[in-house]
Amino acid sequence: MSESKDFKPFVPANKTLPEFTSTSIILGIVLAVVFGGANAYLGLRVGMTVSASIPAAVISMGIIRKILKKDSILENNMVQTIGSAGESVAAGTIFTLPALFLWAVEWGTSSPSLIEIASIAFIGGALGILFMVPLRKALIVQEHGTLPYPEGQACAEVLVAGEEGGDKATTVFAGLGIAAAYKFIADGLKAFPSEVHYEIPAYQGSGIGMDVLPALLGVGYVCGPKISSYLFCGGILGWFVLMPLIVLFGADIVLFPADVSIAQLYAEKGSFGIWTNYIKYIGAGAVACGGVLSLIKSLPLIISTFREALKGFGKGDATGERTNQDLDIRMIIGGIVVLTLAIWIIPVIPINLFGAFLIVIFGFFFATVSSRMVGLVGSSNNPVSGMTIATLLVASIALKATGMDGQAGMTAAIAIGGVICIVAAIAGDTSQDLKTGYILGATPKKQQIGELIGVLASAIAIGGVLYLLDRAWGYGSTELSAPQATLMKMIVEGVMGGNLPWVLVGIGAFIAIVIEILGIPVLPFAIGLYLPIHLSTPMMVGGAVKWLIDKKKGLSEKERKDADANGILYSSGLIAGEGLVGIALAVLAIIPAGKDQTVGDLWGSFLSDLIPALGDVRVGNIIGLAAFALLTLSLWKFCFRRAKNSRR
Repeated sequence: MSESKDFKPFVPANKTLPEFTSTSIILGIVLAVVFGGANAYLGLRVGMTVSASIPAAVISMGIIRKILKKDSILENNMVQTIGSAGESVAAGTIFTLPALFLWAVEWGTSSPSLIEIASIAFIGGALGILFMVPLRKALIVQEHGTLPYPEGQACAEVLVAGEEGGDKATTVFAGLGIAAAYKFIADGLKAFPSEVHYEIPAYQGSGIGMDVLPALLGVGYVCGPKISSYLFCGGILGWFVLMPLIVLFGADIVLFPADVSIAQLYAEKGSFGIWTNYIKYIGAGAVACGGVLSLIKSLPLIISTFREALKGFGKGDATGERTNQDLDIRMIIGGIVVLTLAIWIIPVIPINLFGAFLIVIFGFFFATVSSRMVGLVGSSNNPVSGMTIATLLVASIALKATGMDGQAGMTAAIAIGGVICIVAAIAGDTSQDLKTGYILGATPKKQQIGELIGVLASAIAIGGVLYLLDRAWGYGSTELSAPQATLMKMIVEGVMGGNLPWVLVGIGAFIAIVIEILGIPVLPFAIGLYLPIHLSTPMMVGGAVKWLIDKKKGLSEKERKDADANGILYSSGLIAGEGLVGIALAVLAIIPAGKDQTVGDLWGSFLSDLIPALGDVRVGNIIGLAAFALLTLSLWKFCFRRAKNSRR
């Protein structure tokens, strides 16, 4: 099950390299602010963010190794540890807090202050790190051979490849270059759509498609066929069973949250309308229930982890090894207590003592779930919004039951959800970073301090970013639709108003229970049900490539291992390449270039004149599928390049 006993990090525990330096801290803070701002805009516009760990690592290598002429892989790792925190803080913030801006317009009240936003962001981020630290040995070390942590592993491969050079570097950077060019052509030049979709007229309510992007193919390969298939099966249940049933039996019924009949909704928006209005609630219920079941099964491991931590209370690490040092348990417990009291005491945070208590309970729960979940499916596919939905449901009910309803109750519920959303996001990011550090031989304690620094820097910056974007376009506008925050706002209003579709949430919960009884890992399946099938389909393709390699005849065990290792390296490059270009495109979209315009707007106008838009959607789908097929073929070819060489 575990490989931790035999595992040897890249940098041995008895060797000390520059790590927590002024260079890594300053560069990490700059990247945290930049990635946080760019991802805030991206998430508010399209409802998703781009993982920043690998881009930060690549940029760090370029600056520290090439420009500053310094040579320390652990210093590069510290930069990406600090820098990636900005993306997680941004994701947790933009998925919830814009609801406060929307309510301010509706109610005629003032928008949340910069201090309020920064306080919520920092407290959520710091709690997420402190909740995760005691779980490091259980999840990162003891389950090293079980939980892949795809982005963490990919980031380590990128850093090692840059350090070692040779064949490894060639493979990683070949994947990086191909993915970067592919992403730029698809989402930069808009030469073909990065998402293909097809409605099935003969099977109304269903639909199939995929995001034909390199990172998803790479994540699918790293996760392997089992996890990818669980995700895909969840998508099949949602898009080929539940959605057709809703259309078949719904007909002219108007079912909340939609404000038109199911038949009309399907006619106007196709299967996307059914998924957005109904399946997401079922998926949220499944993820929440799956999280509870996962936590229950993990309790013995969690308890033993805390017991070991408490045994060493004040004694430090028994082995004395640099690579086994975490933050002191006294600092962790004391920090949690202080932050919990701060939530209650700080006047600008609209949360009472009961709300602070809810945050501690849900925070630890979802930090645990998120840390394990990203180990399975990666940070990019971590359904943070699903966990936030579950939190908002319970928090809104509890607040309403205690008499705190109306504007005060809704504001408090969103604030609680905001803290929990940031907790879950940063716990997942910290897990990936600590996985990278474990593989490389970094000092966990220094990484954990670096995470706190990154959270503080991005928390201070994110408030200004939210205000600037609100002043520029306003949330809910065409430019900034803020889809996730709008959904959270609707859920709180639904609970407080008594019209939330509890039946849909319950259906998801009982589906999760059935899946658990059948012995199928419930979280990957529930995530597949919650996410659109367009994400799980390309991951399934990546997993299928890994399965074909495992089953291919005529290979020796060494050749098979070489092919698999090469596939992981190339997949790491695919993830890195898309992440770099995704961040670059997001930065272009946020740089102002004149009144009501950004550099991204001017770039888009230029390209629309240079490259005519595809007139036929089906033609675009065919081109996108053909491009993805070629990308998949490249993965297969790179897997066997070294394996073939070994025969000679």
